[in-house]
Amino acid sequence: MSPTLDQVLAFCADEPIERVFLEDIARRGLGRFSGLEHDGRLVSLCHVGANVVPSGVRCATFADATVRGQARMIIGEEQAVGELWGAASYRMPTPRDDRPGQPVYVLDEAPEPGETGLRPATLGDLERLVPACAAAHREEIGIDPLRRDPDGFRWRTRAQIEEGRSWIWLEDDVIRFKAEASAWTPSAVQLQQVWVDPAARRHGYAQRALRDLCRLLLERVPAVCLFVRPENGPALRLYDSIGMRRTITYRSLIF
Repeated sequence: MSPTLDQVLAFCADEPIERVFLEDIARRGLGRFSGLEHDGRLVSLCHVGANVVPSGVRCATFADATVRGQARMIIGEEQAVGELWGAASYRMPTPRDDRPGQPVYVLDEAPEPGETGLRPATLGDLERLVPACAAAHREEIGIDPLRRDPDGFRWRTRAQIEEGRSWIWLEDDVIRFKAEASAWTPSAVQLQQVWVDPAARRHGYAQRALRDLCRLLLERVPAVCLFVRPENGPALRLYDSIGMRRTITYRSLIF
């Protein structure tokens, strides 16, 4: 079934951190959704696009739509992804990478100030941010987006700046910290691509700037969240150090 916006928002309200991406794209009218309902309420939901994002129970229901969609990634709560993949895997290519057990971190209390030069990015930062965001993407996903889709990637980086979803700390022409919001709802902001220029790493800049970014965002929403690969030790230590707590786990299948 194709759910209504009200149904999607009610479903997401039950788990606002896990479903922050689904709620964000629904509110912006960007999502293509399939749902499964019981007594008029959704019990599962799936966004089907370049990223397939399932949530809820009986997510094997969305296998046919996933196969037809030729997804670049299946990502979401670990059990939901597992159910979907169990039903769709024999009709899809072998994933280039399978990442189970990715902890989802949440922060709902403002940390101490970091006293950095963090600020919203502007279009004047675009030429610095395009290669920086591409480098972050390569480190995280293992794909160079400037080779796969340079125009699209540049457009998405520019759109994040224009939408107020990009932040940067720039000193002496070096990016000491940058991050973007991959989803933003009344309940939470989900961060992505937390990154420091390699020349500026191991100086504590990321911790200080992330504290400042979380303080800024927590003035506007109740929670800040993100997820991370479980083998990324420096990132885990960073998020633990500012008081973020681990909650559920995600799983990502990358094609």
